[in-house]
Amino acid sequence: MALLTTEIQEKLLSLLIDEGLVEKSVIEASQAESQKTKEPIISVLTKQGTIDDELLTHALAQVSGVPYVNLRTTLIDENILNLLAADIAERFMAVPLAEVQNRLAVAMIDANNVQAVDYLANLIQRPIKVFMASEAGVRHVLDQYKADLSTVDEAAVQTEEDSVAEKKANIKTIVQDSPISRALSTILEYAVKTRASDIHIEPLEKALKIRVRVDGVLREVMQLPKSIEPALVSRIKILSNLKIDEHRTPQDGQFAIEVSEKEVDLRIAISPVVWGEQVVIRLLDKSGNSFDLEEMGYAGRALRAIRKGVKKPNGMILTSGPTGSGKSTSLYALIKEIKDDSINIVTLEDPVEYKMEGVNQIQVNSEVGLTFASGLRSILRQDPNVVMVGEIRDAETANLAVQAALTGHLVFSTLHTNSAAGVLPRLLDMGIEPFLIASTVNTIIGQRLVRRVAPKRDAYNSTPIETQNILATVGHLLPTTKDQVAQFSEDLGYKDLPLAGQNAYTLVKGKDTPQTPRGYSGRAGLYEVMDVTDEIQDLIVRRATSAEIQRKAIEQGMITMRQDGYLKALGGLTTIEEVNRVAADTA
Repeated sequence: MALLTTEIQEKLLSLLIDEGLVEKSVIEASQAESQKTKEPIISVLTKQGTIDDELLTHALAQVSGVPYVNLRTTLIDENILNLLAADIAERFMAVPLAEVQNRLAVAMIDANNVQAVDYLANLIQRPIKVFMASEAGVRHVLDQYKADLSTVDEAAVQTEEDSVAEKKANIKTIVQDSPISRALSTILEYAVKTRASDIHIEPLEKALKIRVRVDGVLREVMQLPKSIEPALVSRIKILSNLKIDEHRTPQDGQFAIEVSEKEVDLRIAISPVVWGEQVVIRLLDKSGNSFDLEEMGYAGRALRAIRKGVKKPNGMILTSGPTGSGKSTSLYALIKEIKDDSINIVTLEDPVEYKMEGVNQIQVNSEVGLTFASGLRSILRQDPNVVMVGEIRDAETANLAVQAALTGHLVFSTLHTNSAAGVLPRLLDMGIEPFLIASTVNTIIGQRLVRRVAPKRDAYNSTPIETQNILATVGHLLPTTKDQVAQFSEDLGYKDLPLAGQNAYTLVKGKDTPQTPRGYSGRAGLYEVMDVTDEIQDLIVRRATSAEIQRKAIEQGMITMRQDGYLKALGGLTTIEEVNRVAADTA
């Protein structure tokens, strides 16, 4: 900041005040501090936390007349990165962004350095369009050079050559700087930086396929030679403290890595398949979730029903949905909602996915006899107010959870069913008496995860089929007059709902870019929250079917997952196509 001239600093200050980014009184106080300490005023504002590096860079770009770009969360396509060598990019703190009309868009910290721009243009033999970016943004892109998957191919070739030279390689000689270790590290870094939730390493007859799951959808990223498989799987087993000589039975393990100053927990599941051993790695980014109900997509009636349920001193709150639908995340959000020094919260999980301060979390370990059932018995002797059981898998655990709810505890847990109403017959199947279910279950949450539309998006009018589906699914939930819009929007939790009965509705779709595949970025939840009322309790006691219970809940105002998805699509959060993909089996 000391390199900024007095004239530039004055322009920056004027811009910050004019744009309403910093109050004039704060600038004046900082000027007084600057005169006292002899430090530039920009440095004073930065130290105080009044402005950060990103805001300062944006303002400086406006003053300089150079376009600004925020790169702190941007992913650049590998083919674009290859247009500028990593060592050159790091030396000039300049990174490639995209190709536009035979020009290469490049982001730089010092975008006004004409000599550097000319040098880069001559080096790559094409004109350059320059953008200004912060140091943190440029370094974020520089880190992506390190996650170049081409290094995995190099390691694969080297390993294949080694296997020809030595028919029987000694797995124990694999060390941290070996090609296999570097290949695994690169795959893990790539997965973290592309926000993948899972890595699938799948053996084929003559190759090894690597796929990653991003925003709930699997996609193949590369295929490796078959010869790399034994060493790669063995390396994963070593890191997970698993038996490297066991190839016939499934094994589960875990370890942690640090990528870009973020600690990521990895859960490993290895299973024998026809052509070798399949490895699935689940990535749990500890820093990536705020466990905030609103941010997760809960709104309106659903949010009010949940908050009503967690305020009760005892009973059960159950979440349901398929694997990977965010059930555990919902439980953590509920715990965060009620966490307080005045109550004792104990959890029983397999495994403990996120560590929460102020919560007593217990890891299930069936090898030493610590199962959900035995752990729950122990927990109930620890004077808990709230008990979270990661999953109700069997009749014994279900019975203990019900008994805990009956004896003055608030119990959170999950079940694998397709809908909220399906939870109740599932408990009946486990041998729980209907009157016990009716008297203990307070609230049930059914959920799915959908991909969010990326920030770069286009609006369009719905097709006749989409319009027909919208009206059939949520037409009765939409306001019929403009006077009702505010009331309906507040009740359902979505702003500015459109009117019912229109010929077309405004929807959005994201732009397909390397950073936002198919126009999506991130995920949000679709929810249906059932409040177990007196009428529903009567149905449970009479052993009613899940369809009957669902109909009664809808009569009483429950918004189904499919309806929630359509309302989110009308609000621009996701697309009708995405809702139909994940909620096709729901009402």
